[in-house]
Amino acid sequence: MRKVAMGAGEMLVEIHPQELRFTFELKKQSSCSVQLVNKSKDFVAFKVKTTSPKRYCVRPNTGIILPRSTCDFIVIMQASKEIPSDMQLKDKFLIQTTVVPYGSMDEDIIPSFFSKETGRYIQENKLRVVLVSPPHSPEVETNQEVFKQDLSFKALDSADPIVTVESDSKSELVKEVLMVRETSVSNNGAATNEANQGEPILKETCIANDQELGIANFTPLHVAKDIDDLKLQLDSLVLKLNEAEKTIASLKEEINASTQERDKFKGEIALLRRYTAKEQTSFPFLFVVLMALVGMALGYALNS
Repeated sequence: MRKVAMGAGEMLVEIHPQELRFTFELKKQSSCSVQLVNKSKDFVAFKVKTTSPKRYCVRPNTGIILPRSTCDFIVIMQASKEIPSDMQLKDKFLIQTTVVPYGSMDEDIIPSFFSKETGRYIQENKLRVVLVSPPHSPEVETNQEVFKQDLSFKALDSADPIVTVESDSKSELVKEVLMVRETSVSNNGAATNEANQGEPILKETCIANDQELGIANFTPLHVAKDIDDLKLQLDSLVLKLNEAEKTIASLKEEINASTQERDKFKGEIALLRRYTAKEQTSFPFLFVVLMALVGMALGYALNS
């Protein structure tokens, strides 16, 4: 258990375990789980960096730890074709944690959270890598026996610049995970020197290394999320298009029905006009006949 005080003795996070232990086997991957325990009442963001970004894959390498909660990340060491000299690796990991605004989520993490220029407190924990030989592995055990006197813990060396964990696009592991996110370098001077005595040059070395190498911002997780969002939007547009086509077909049917009704009404109106015109032409004839009958009746009455 590694503890780092924040402020006046207040603990920010605990990290379990203190070192990354990988079971080493030729041509086989190995993984190690790390747990971060948020001991504060704040939302805490974390970022994982390593001196050998091509050898390791971290998922996730950034995230948010809720107050009084824990968060795990997994470090995967890619398969190796040869046994390291003296069964030791000089690889180191740097875990940075800092308080972020309440309610922050993983997608809200920005590089400025870990920038020393903001003046915020940044806790740093450094972990070394330890290789463990698997059971029944004479070749590795023999190699380890030869150099067992050199297996003591070595402090972080300023010559090993800490760089962000990035992924190799050709690696099958990265294709499977797609969870590695770009991380940047930031430190708090007083807290870093107090937590890592004997390594005052580490911060400057890390920053210079990142600037010289020009590490690209590579965020496959964000890209994956964008792709998923685009797929959802595309599916939604397809559904809306289908609904629009159904609506258009229904409107066409209604228009056809309306046209038929209109033609029917026109025919009835024309028929009615013909009937009315016929009635109007027959009215004078009936009037004449009626008047003749009246005249005859009057004449008959007068003669009698």
